[in-house]
Amino acid sequence: MLHSPALERRLANSGPILFIVTAGLVAFVTYGCIYAFRKPFTAASFSGMEIGGVQYKIALVIAQVAGYALSKFIGIRLISSLGAARRAGVVLIMIAIAGASLLGLALSPPSWGLFWMFLNGLPLGMGWGLIFSYLEGRRVTEALAAFLCVNFIISSGFVKTVGKWMILDWGISEFWMPFVVAMLFLPALLLGLWILEHLPPPSGADIEQRSLRQPMDGPSRKALFFQYAPGLIIMVVIYLALTILRDVRDNFTVEIWTELGFGAQPEVLTTAELPVALLVLVFVAALALIKNNERALWINHAIIVTGALVLLGATLMFRAGHLSPVVWMILTGVGVFLPYILFNGVIFDRLLATFRETGNVGFLIYIADSFGYLGSVLVLLWRNFGKPDLSWVQFFSNLCLYGAGLVFFAGLLSWHYFRVKYKRLYPA
Repeated sequence: MLHSPALERRLANSGPILFIVTAGLVAFVTYGCIYAFRKPFTAASFSGMEIGGVQYKIALVIAQVAGYALSKFIGIRLISSLGAARRAGVVLIMIAIAGASLLGLALSPPSWGLFWMFLNGLPLGMGWGLIFSYLEGRRVTEALAAFLCVNFIISSGFVKTVGKWMILDWGISEFWMPFVVAMLFLPALLLGLWILEHLPPPSGADIEQRSLRQPMDGPSRKALFFQYAPGLIIMVVIYLALTILRDVRDNFTVEIWTELGFGAQPEVLTTAELPVALLVLVFVAALALIKNNERALWINHAIIVTGALVLLGATLMFRAGHLSPVVWMILTGVGVFLPYILFNGVIFDRLLATFRETGNVGFLIYIADSFGYLGSVLVLLWRNFGKPDLSWVQFFSNLCLYGAGLVFFAGLLSWHYFRVKYKRLYPA
């Protein structure tokens, strides 16, 4: 990409607050635009359509998530071994393939939809690891990650709101809408990527506090995993539950809101997520103020357990008629996204720093992500074939209850494992 020495100097010489705001906002915009290549199709309903005995929209979601899950397994090796010099090129290839798949969805018969959405998810699974790699290993990583992670909450709802408006007000067909939305966001994506390429690398002080981050080969990946295998497996279980909850809430939010009586208000897809985003942004960014990595790791675990309790309590109150649908959806957003966001870089960044490990966060993220999205595919298949008559509100609320219980107990178990491990490796 075109290089600008002046921009690079300006970013390198900016103060910490200006750097956090600039880099955080640019990362937020860039990854938010990637969402425009992935999520708008879920704003369509494809009513009355089936393929192979599966509701057409569920089939499209499963196909995309299957590609996304496969991408995560590939990313365990690719993202962890990718050097800084090749990042931008990989992002451009990823976007080109994803955009071409959406054009294929628009031009081909509906029977080709599964192929195109699988192809769409296959490269996009690399997006998070690529963008986060620009931010990890810094003293302000939590603050930067907070900006980036808000995408999980705001950007998905926003691009679906845009997609819904295009269908309702602009008359664009459900098959053409995803491609049109993606092209609308493409210029901002390219600009954001160009600026990210000019961010300075972690400084010496960053490396001293957070440990060196470098590409990993096969032996180093294997050594890191088996050094902490029991704890990492517990973390994967937590993330598996959170991913399933997040995916159902995100991919079928249109159906959930419609059943709750808000089907004619597409703006609710965005406005209901704003309080969630604000709360999560404040909590995650505040973690950057904690300099002690060990203490920060334990606080991360406390947030995971608290999120599970919020999710459980809110769902029980909603079912008992003590919470309105809007408040319930906001609180489920907090209960799911607060711990979910920690797993997308923050807790793994602190884990590496606490145990003074080299390597990179991308490797750990993609282990968790691969199994998380695989679980999401299996749950959607079970929903279609095992509980086809269950409403989306009932299905999601059931998942909230079971998922919250699993996250709560696994969160406590993870904390216990890493606490004991730390005391054994670094006795006082």
